[in-house]
Amino acid sequence: MSDLPSSARRSTHSLHVLGVACGLAAATWLAAAEAPTKLVTAGFSPFLISLGMVAGVFVARWTVPMALKGSGYVWQDLREKPHLIVWAIVAGMLWAVANTLTVFAVRNVGLSIAFPLWNINSLVGLFWGWLLFKELRGSGWGRVVGGATAIVGGAFLLAYATSQHTNTAPGGATLGIVAAITAGLLLGTMYIPYRKAYISGMNPLSFVTVFTFGELATVSTLTVICDGGLHKVMAELVAARPALFWLFLGGFCWVVGDLFQQYAAKYIGIARGIPLSNTNQLWGLAWGVLVFGELAGQGLKAHVLVFAGSIIMIAGAGAICSAKASESEQTSWKAAVERECARYGLDPERVASSNLGEDPLAQEKPKRHWWELVIVAVATAIFVWLAIGAKHQAVPVNLPWMAVLLVTTFVCLIVCGVLLWKRTRFS
Repeated sequence: MSDLPSSARRSTHSLHVLGVACGLAAATWLAAAEAPTKLVTAGFSPFLISLGMVAGVFVARWTVPMALKGSGYVWQDLREKPHLIVWAIVAGMLWAVANTLTVFAVRNVGLSIAFPLWNINSLVGLFWGWLLFKELRGSGWGRVVGGATAIVGGAFLLAYATSQHTNTAPGGATLGIVAAITAGLLLGTMYIPYRKAYISGMNPLSFVTVFTFGELATVSTLTVICDGGLHKVMAELVAARPALFWLFLGGFCWVVGDLFQQYAAKYIGIARGIPLSNTNQLWGLAWGVLVFGELAGQGLKAHVLVFAGSIIMIAGAGAICSAKASESEQTSWKAAVERECARYGLDPERVASSNLGEDPLAQEKPKRHWWELVIVAVATAIFVWLAIGAKHQAVPVNLPWMAVLLVTTFVCLIVCGVLLWKRTRFS
């Protein structure tokens, strides 16, 4: 197989840098999205919290794609690749169950502990990327294996710290650890539809629009079945009205972070993009310790174990992501793309163009509609209405540290958003 042309090498290098930037930006927003799960410590049901967040996700996942690309673009993209609609719904269902489990994990072991544990999804995603999509073929396996070992080692270290120092009822810490690890397994498997969509040339904005139906349907069903029936859930929603804004806001933050994560998965693969976005564990640790005061009153040993475990896991993820795809691996990726094109009758040139950051669909100028403005206005009105009725919740926070983390999060949004627009026009 001949070497890649110089123009293609420059393009893939540029996309690698962009993918890394998207992964880092995703980390900050995904961490901020988990902050509202602390409401579980104020007595709210984990199912109710998950439902509130997913409702916010549902609103945002419709609004952001409409605002950036328009409904005509999204519908045309879906019509060209209808087989991916089912995959997107399945991915949403997996995420919904995993998100509910993360709330239970936060309740039992705290945000700063649960976060790194469910981020074993990077290891799971790495495996699926290698097995199904020919990622990491030809080079970089040493750093990948070393990084994977570090991730597992860091997770076990954090689990040990939790079991020794978490103040919960008997068995509570164990249940929290199991919930976090199970969430990680589900999230890692969820990345299979992600990568399948993007090697088929689908725009992430189109994918998440369908993804959200699987989320909302699954969480609604789980909440009604496991939380006492429809009447009780409706009564809890009414009682939780003052807190719903924070849950919707967490859902919106998750959508922004997930979109950046989706672009990272598209341009550098799930084996690299997901571990990079999972540096959100460092930001989650910052939210848990600096903003919510987790680990306060614990001994030096607990702090050392938690920080050491997090650093080890982050170093492992960094080692995996630094293994830039070689020309031989790019050839393997191309083989995976050709397989999808042959299986579903896709245009190979059109898919290849999309995977290089171009936007062939936009060149056809899909029509925008006036009612897209109505959708954006309604979504904004929902958030404003919830904000008006929002009240302070019984969760102690450190406001100065919260301000620092929020400013950092918005800086990442602006910088990476500009890079993504200039290089791909959000393709």
